Amino acid sequence: MPRYNPSEIEPRWQAYWDEHKTFATPESPGETKRYVLDMFPYPSGDGLHVGHPEGYTATDIVSRFSRMRGESVLHPMGFDAFGLPAEEHAIRTGEHPRIQTQRNIDNFTRQLKMLGFSYDWDRVLATTDEQYFRWTQFIFLVLFDTWFDHDQQKGRPIDELPIPEDVQSQGPQAVAKFQDEHRLAYLDDALVNWCPNLGTVLANEEVVDGKSEVGGHPVKRIPLRQWMLRITDYAERLLEGLDDLQWPAGIKKLQSDWIGRSTGAEVDFYVGSDEDYERWKQARSASGFPADPGDDALRVYTTRPDTLFGATYMVVSPEHPMLDRLTSDDQADAVRQYCEKASFKSDRERTEGDREKTGVFTGSQAINPVNGQPIPVWVADYVLAGYGTGAIMAVPAHDGRDFQFAVTYDLPVIAVVDPPAELENRDEILAGRACFEAVGKAINSGEFDGQETPQVKAKITASLSESGIGKGAVNYKLRDWLFSRQRFWGEPFPILHELDEAGNPTGRMRGVDASDLPVRLPELEDFKPHGRPEPPLAKADDDWLYVTIGDTKYRRETNTMPQWAGSCWYYLRYIDPHNETALVDPELESKWMPVDLYVGGAEHAVLHLLYSRFWHKVLFDRGHVSTPEPFGRLVNQGMILGEVEYSAYYDENDQVVSAKDVRKAPEGGRQAKDGRPVNSRPVTEDAVKKKGESFVLVDDPAIRVESRAHKMSKSRGNVVNPDVVVKDYGADALRLYEMFMGPLEATKPWSMDGVGGVRSFLDRVWRMIVDDNEEDLVLQTALVDQPCDEDQTRMLHGTIKKVTEDTDEMSFNTAIARMMEFTNFFTRCEKRPIEAMKSFLILLSPYAPHLCEELWSILGEKESIAKQAWPVWDESALVQKSIEVPVQFNGKVKAKIQLPPDAKPDQMLEAALSDDRVRSLLGEKTIVKKIAVPGRLVNLVVK
Repeated sequence: MPRYNPSEIEPRWQAYWDEHKTFATPESPGETKRYVLDMFPYPSGDGLHVGHPEGYTATDIVSRFSRMRGESVLHPMGFDAFGLPAEEHAIRTGEHPRIQTQRNIDNFTRQLKMLGFSYDWDRVLATTDEQYFRWTQFIFLVLFDTWFDHDQQKGRPIDELPIPEDVQSQGPQAVAKFQDEHRLAYLDDALVNWCPNLGTVLANEEVVDGKSEVGGHPVKRIPLRQWMLRITDYAERLLEGLDDLQWPAGIKKLQSDWIGRSTGAEVDFYVGSDEDYERWKQARSASGFPADPGDDALRVYTTRPDTLFGATYMVVSPEHPMLDRLTSDDQADAVRQYCEKASFKSDRERTEGDREKTGVFTGSQAINPVNGQPIPVWVADYVLAGYGTGAIMAVPAHDGRDFQFAVTYDLPVIAVVDPPAELENRDEILAGRACFEAVGKAINSGEFDGQETPQVKAKITASLSESGIGKGAVNYKLRDWLFSRQRFWGEPFPILHELDEAGNPTGRMRGVDASDLPVRLPELEDFKPHGRPEPPLAKADDDWLYVTIGDTKYRRETNTMPQWAGSCWYYLRYIDPHNETALVDPELESKWMPVDLYVGGAEHAVLHLLYSRFWHKVLFDRGHVSTPEPFGRLVNQGMILGEVEYSAYYDENDQVVSAKDVRKAPEGGRQAKDGRPVNSRPVTEDAVKKKGESFVLVDDPAIRVESRAHKMSKSRGNVVNPDVVVKDYGADALRLYEMFMGPLEATKPWSMDGVGGVRSFLDRVWRMIVDDNEEDLVLQTALVDQPCDEDQTRMLHGTIKKVTEDTDEMSFNTAIARMMEFTNFFTRCEKRPIEAMKSFLILLSPYAPHLCEELWSILGEKESIAKQAWPVWDESALVQKSIEVPVQFNGKVKAKIQLPPDAKPDQMLEAALSDDRVRSLLGEKTIVKKIAVPGRLVNLVVK
């Protein structure tokens, strides 16, 4: 019997699409273009799981739909292929990371093609391809060659940087140093995760609770010379650019919060000798507020300059560059031991709100600039070097962390903001026994007493600015981007460091000429760490490591770029993937950009999108791209969880306890409401049933069980492999089910029964057209070459309208529901017009392309269904010409009549009383009352 057989149909049509290049992108778009982009995957050794195809299916439907509507579509796929797992595999086995990476890419490609996605495979790329990372290196050179002009708010070539006369007078070395200090790509000391036991620097994701993920060894934070990208210069533009983007409001807020714009003041606290304080103040008053505070002042940023009178101590981070100078001889050992201990803590550990605050007095004092009072300077790990200036003024009366620290070390707490009189603990706050973080009226603040917080902020900032000790400032939580990795498997930096005749670095550097790109990775004998806190590329042979240009010898940069690098610009390379003279042809870029639809997981909501936007804005400023933003519309698909798992609670006597009677135990774990400890055990699905909003045991419905779907993970054993689903149900069933589960953005549990239900629908579509009771492939006898009747026409055009609008809105689940209604309706029809069947197959084809191609071919069509024009509905066909209205006698239906939908009451009554059936039922009865409800009923009260 010619039954629907996906395992035979699907590979055949996939081969057809490959052979005929059905989804090849036009070199240049026509009148209307649509660039549809997936966030490309990291090709892990595990291959795809069923969560991956959710977003890919959504973009595939949009791409197929758009092509059929006459749009030029660019829908590419590639691989974010640099990554730690491949390097770790290389360290364990000695196999080059490229070999395993390519093996994984091949498997991912097989799976993606197995699912019938309409990618243009001639444009596929991997970030590890040398011809790809050649242009990643080129973009880095653009960053290296750019400085940010704050007046013009744009990046400009470094040779346009104005050089102060005093710098020029010092010669070329000073000029080069000045330029290096202003480049968007620059070198600086930054903290890295050094694991002495493993002899290597670890990425943040390899560190768990201060220990290495592999082996559980202690990890220490040490400073290392690193490449940084000056993304903070673009903070304001990154913030402003969000306004015009068609992105989810939640994602915009995440980006905005990460950038973290705030207004306040920068303030310098003098840390020199007391006798020099007045001289320092006079010098500042004359010179104004300097760009660099010098070595006799600690600079802080505060959003609450109104609370300066309440600053009773200062705190610097353990990594602060002035800490050594601030530390007195008698405190040196305590400070050193404290900093050593802090170096083994992650930033998260150090800043967790509920952890005990610790610190050590440095032995130095600073002068509070608003009242001239000396205050102690402490070192504490809750202050981070990478946030703000790495130093804070502590106002314990009005900051929770500072208050906790002050209570611990018995430091003064002086309230300088009077809370509202009705506040319950006002007396405690004024007495320094409680913290108040809101606004109010100034107290204990000299001439500012009695004034409201906003006034005090403005006046104190103006006073500090006038005296050259502070100034109003805008600050960002956003930090410059640490762009180095001490790893082998990454893009080499195209940077050369100049050496003197003795082979020592001079501090000068230059970029590799663009014509000499790519800088390839060297061949190493092994990939094992060398036991020193420096990059593995330092083990390379001298013929790679050293370069001579003219009479000057250089050493290559041995750090590699992070995995983020290749994913920052891949969307541009898809437009022109084989160009050997430019990263993208300017004419093609201007025609295809920006990306019209970008789909991916919300886990990339901040960093990937922020980094991509930053790079794109630099490229825009330097004339390499034509749009200020890369991604127009963003959609985040929801997570697909594992199948729902059921569990019941049992006490120590093996007695089952209802979940509604179980609570959290104070010491951890779970307990019954009477205090008995309980444990959870898995329950099979056939042992439970639905009752109201909960699940209960079949054998004892009084016992409620827990039902929960968990994130898919190998450790939990609930990962669903798409290979298995395709083998058992077919790719079209998998695609359709993932779109039918619920709204695309929602989090949803997987259900294999749900896949089976969708497969049953596809079987019905097959049987609607093919007679599966025959031995040979024969069309259903109900198929006729004649027009639709009125009801069929209305169903067809209603379906076209619904599916078109819902697909356009990416409301795929409701579009599928309507196509199920269509199938049920026409399956009941004795005659099924072939043209209606063809129109329906076109509607279904973006969702279930293999099945629709097969049925399209069976109906005698030669060209791929993917090349057909999308059907258009006729609005007039949706209007019902007549409706059936019941006629009641004394409230009971006795007859039915056909009426125009807009018939008025008198017209309804006239039609009812003219109906033969109604007249015969009336007979000799007398009509007491006539009731007509338009569009609903006629009721005759008779006796």
